[in-house]
Amino acid sequence: MNFLDLLKLAVPETIVVLAVLFVLAADLVALRGVERRFRFIIGGMIACVGCVGGIVWMLISHTHENAFAGMLVVDPLTQFVKIALLALTIFTILLSMESDFTTHVGEYLALILLAAVGMMFLVSAEDILMIFISLELTSLSLYILAAFNKRDIKSAEASLKYFLFGGMSAAFTLFGLSLVYGLSGTTNLPEIAAALAGKGLDPLLVIAIVMVVIGFGFKVAAVPFHLWAPDAYQGAPTPSAAFIASGSKVASFFIFAKVMAIGFAGKEIEGSGAWHAYAPGWVPVVAILAALSMVLGNLVAIVQTSVRRLIAYSAIAHAGYMLLAIVSHNEQSLASLIYYAVTYGLTTVGAFGVVAVVEQGTGGEKLSDFAGLSRRAPVVSFCMLIFMLSLAGIPPLAGFFGKFYVFSAAIKSGAPDLGLLWLVILAVAMSAVSLYYYLQVLKQIYVNDVDSAPGAGNPLKPTVLTQVVLALLALLVIVLGCAPNLLIGWILTAIGSGPA
Repeated sequence: MNFLDLLKLAVPETIVVLAVLFVLAADLVALRGVERRFRFIIGGMIACVGCVGGIVWMLISHTHENAFAGMLVVDPLTQFVKIALLALTIFTILLSMESDFTTHVGEYLALILLAAVGMMFLVSAEDILMIFISLELTSLSLYILAAFNKRDIKSAEASLKYFLFGGMSAAFTLFGLSLVYGLSGTTNLPEIAAALAGKGLDPLLVIAIVMVVIGFGFKVAAVPFHLWAPDAYQGAPTPSAAFIASGSKVASFFIFAKVMAIGFAGKEIEGSGAWHAYAPGWVPVVAILAALSMVLGNLVAIVQTSVRRLIAYSAIAHAGYMLLAIVSHNEQSLASLIYYAVTYGLTTVGAFGVVAVVEQGTGGEKLSDFAGLSRRAPVVSFCMLIFMLSLAGIPPLAGFFGKFYVFSAAIKSGAPDLGLLWLVILAVAMSAVSLYYYLQVLKQIYVNDVDSAPGAGNPLKPTVLTQVVLALLALLVIVLGCAPNLLIGWILTAIGSGPA
């Protein structure tokens, strides 16, 4: 395969990179002296056209290639995940158009697109070197996005914590992957699994697995590697926080599942997390992370007064639910993980969009700032109702079916002795706990008196674009909940189209 063939495989990423160049050129050359909102609209439309171009290319092309021994794998499954990532990028950009936290519009939009490109390369990689490079491209863009509000000291603090924790996690990941390479002599995930087969849990391999789990545990904000998340979600500009909470979660969980299920395949390395059939390996380690994340995330979210931090601890809890799918590591669990991550991403972007509306109207994002929101912005309030109930797992919304598929996959993977039933029971119990703090937000919106809210004398006036985007996200959450096979069927078809 020559480089022209490789470029053909990377057409979607190339289109998005070209959109980056066009956004920067338009903003720096033609729009620098124009009013900020107009610059956001023009730049945002160029960025969205680039993302749509990438999506259209992937929908019309039916490519199945493995370039340079896993450096770039293009198949229906990776294309589906990349389409989801570009869709989340578009929603983030659309919700950014009414923002006023920066005058560096071109640079901001370019960083969002570069982060998306990093995520797209990440999900297409089956080579640990390419995985690490893609992770760093994504992370560096997100670090800067978190600090983009230079007028808010919390934004700089959030970015610094995110960067420091990210640097440490990168060191753990790189050290772990280097040990894997030393033990296997290859950087390709299937070849790593073949080289490690039959060797058992070598002490160096145990260290490598722990290092890799620590590195990816940071990326997905799993306990105890979650400490950056609440500050980053609270201090980052709202659209940046939405993208960190959605797009990066989808890409990180997908590649985490791929590394563990493909690179560390084999009963001797996997082990077992079953209640009465424990066996050492990476499965019980991830199972413990899942349990800790579900418990700590949900319990700490109860006492939060900041809606952003509440969403952050909720994200930690949801990371625990998604780790349950990685523990299961079968075909159904992979499909359920992707469905869960994509629908969770859509819901989280919408929730942050509502937070942005409240922040612009009241200057804060405390629970009290949401009081009486239903009388001040009915459409936005109804959308928040959909998002909160979906995150809580209430049927018939997408969040309910996401949890249902993940839990059923976990139970089936433990058959016939239902060994993972203990983890599913814990997840169901913690889901019930989560309903309390989601209802606290809805109580403020629909029950509490509008007069108790700061800035109540100034009714919120969300723009038509913001209301349309939030309504579309809420509609997607409802439709994908009522007809989950629209997404699940596509995912299963993509998985079935993979190599035997």
